[in-house]
Amino acid sequence: MASTPLTHDQIAAALRELPGWTHERDALAHTFQFGSFKEAMSFMMRVGFEAEAMDHHPDWSNVYSKVAIRLNTHDAGNKVTAKDVELAKKIARLSWVR
Repeated sequence: MASTPLTHDQIAAALRELPGWTHERDALAHTFQFGSFKEAMSFMMRVGFEAEAMDHHPDWSNVYSKVAIRLNTHDAGNKVTAKDVELAKKIARLSWVR
């Protein structure tokens, strides 16, 4: 069963609980700046375990101490769903930087 995309109002409400996150190009997005490459990789490992447990994997990139994350749901036409919001909240709780 395909996931249902959220409305703009639902996304806006979710973003109020996700400081630093934005809605851009049909995805929730955030860039985290860590103090070192080691910190960035540690964060990515922790997020990876959460994402795998949800069977929902971020589109992300890492350059030295910066990790850029985009979340949307493929089976919802690459739109934002409740699943993306749930993972974003888990990521926010894991991060020690904003």
